[in-house]
Amino acid sequence: MQFSDLASQSAESVRAAIRSGSYAGHTAGLAKGLLQCNLAILPADQADDFLEFCRLNPKSCPLAGVSRPGEPVIERLGEAVDIRTDASLYNIYRNGVLDAQVRDLKAVWRDDLVTFAIGCSFTFENALVKAGITMHHIENNTTVSMYRTNIATAPAGAFGGGMVTSMRPIARERIAEVFDICRKFPIAHGVPVHVGDPAEIGIAAIEKPDWGQPTPVADDEVPVFWACGVTPQVAIMQARPALSITHAPGAMLIADVDEATAPLYPYNDNNHPSI
Repeated sequence: MQFSDLASQSAESVRAAIRSGSYAGHTAGLAKGLLQCNLAILPADQADDFLEFCRLNPKSCPLAGVSRPGEPVIERLGEAVDIRTDASLYNIYRNGVLDAQVRDLKAVWRDDLVTFAIGCSFTFENALVKAGITMHHIENNTTVSMYRTNIATAPAGAFGGGMVTSMRPIARERIAEVFDICRKFPIAHGVPVHVGDPAEIGIAAIEKPDWGQPTPVADDEVPVFWACGVTPQVAIMQARPALSITHAPGAMLIADVDEATAPLYPYNDNNHPSI
């Protein structure tokens, strides 16, 4: 099944295609209006440190929800959403090294795994498109360009490392408008972290992204960089837990929550389910 087959379909239809193994591509532009989430799945004994990492780095890791150990759902994101099957592609890390990409997690799921759902830039992309601001990667059916940077994150326990950013070319005269729109979506990384010269944030070759596909920048455009939900994958590589799982970059979990009203996770809740 191709992206074009799902572009106008409901979230239920998109998830059904993903669950059946019919679709394993990127989810940008699918199920418009619903929150999409990055995933980080860790053993329970690593959960508190990772929660603190998210709290300290809200631009990169705006938490939308956290599961109880072993439970494949996060109720606040929709009881029909199965964490084990509903992302279109998963990365499995062992000791911090990418070991495999799989379509579902049934073979590796364990009773001690805690899932962190992290807000995704696809939310503000929908808002930008509605405002008539071009998203080239959506128009070209490619995965957004993502880069390692020299922007440090605040460490927590073994988790740390540099921020990953996503990049979208924006017309110069619309950059202020982009900031105005994106600041309305803290659950989707909020406003950009950098505008202009990629070398200033440690990116040597903008035509060679670390994840995703290259996105050309036209003469009347400026590269604009946002904090990215792939940042936890860098933190996991540094922490090197025996087993950890993430979404594959661009392959998000589609929640049953309105992206415009989805609340951030309440960090100060003393009844945090992973503790």
